[in-house]
Amino acid sequence: MEVFIQRDDNAEFDVAIVGAGPAGLTAAIYAARYGLKTVFFETVDPTSQLALTPTIENYPGFEGPGYRLLEKMKEQAMKFGASHKLENVERIVRGDRGFKIVTDSATYNVKAVIIATGGKHAELGVPGEKEFVGRGVSYCATCDGNFFRGKRVLVVGGGNTAVTEAIYLKEIGCDVTLIHRRDELRAEKALQEELFKRKIPVIWNSVVVRIEGDGKVQRAVIKNRVTGEESIVEVDGVFIAVGIRPATDMVEELGVARDENGYIIVDSKQATNVKGVFAAGDCCNKPLKQVVTAAGDGALAANSAFEYIRMSG
Repeated sequence: MEVFIQRDDNAEFDVAIVGAGPAGLTAAIYAARYGLKTVFFETVDPTSQLALTPTIENYPGFEGPGYRLLEKMKEQAMKFGASHKLENVERIVRGDRGFKIVTDSATYNVKAVIIATGGKHAELGVPGEKEFVGRGVSYCATCDGNFFRGKRVLVVGGGNTAVTEAIYLKEIGCDVTLIHRRDELRAEKALQEELFKRKIPVIWNSVVVRIEGDGKVQRAVIKNRVTGEESIVEVDGVFIAVGIRPATDMVEELGVARDENGYIIVDSKQATNVKGVFAAGDCCNKPLKQVVTAAGDGALAANSAFEYIRMSG
């Protein structure tokens, strides 16, 4: 039996939102409530980092698994009339009506675009890392640090994020050790001074080669890059802070400006340098990347898109 899949080629919307994390879903809620014909695309890679967060405690009015918060946001957006597409966006190009969104399934014509693709925390790629996500392995100290008060944690990295997270974890009562692959940190001098002032030990010239435990993290196997010697560090948690890769390659063809790290540059209204293109959440060059700030970005981006469409006629 031959199965025919209905395509939405040349379907028209006022605004398309690429991404279904807290920024994208909030934008969809607000855009739909403004009366805009709205479509949002949920991509498989990267998936929202919120979906991988086992417990949320710092989003006002909600406590529980990250995926449940996303479900509530998605239901709310669709209740107000936003269309949901589980499709990977491959290209965004200029079109007769404004822009064309080309996915792996169809093509859509839209007047404005909101990029809310977020980013993906860089992984170590070592055995045990994926297996223990949510059970001792974390990529966000602000999100998960509270679960490790009074426990031993290892922070992996040497840049601003790693040092900031190590300081934060120490301040909330964790027994913190930092491990860095080189013999000096890349973090700003002021941050390094704060780290050493708190007497946070650093394991130099070393990398994590394996994370082990029985049901949850219990130890990290590390290797000295100079001597080649392996040793074991007994820990309850491993916080990996070796960078974030923003998912912004799709905007290159449009000429959307990005910074040296690939983050989309936006103004105070979440507008990019390309008229009709807005961005929100972790894909933007913002200092704080949290669920609550992403939601705020999404609301502002939707408002800016509404104003742009209204003024463009």
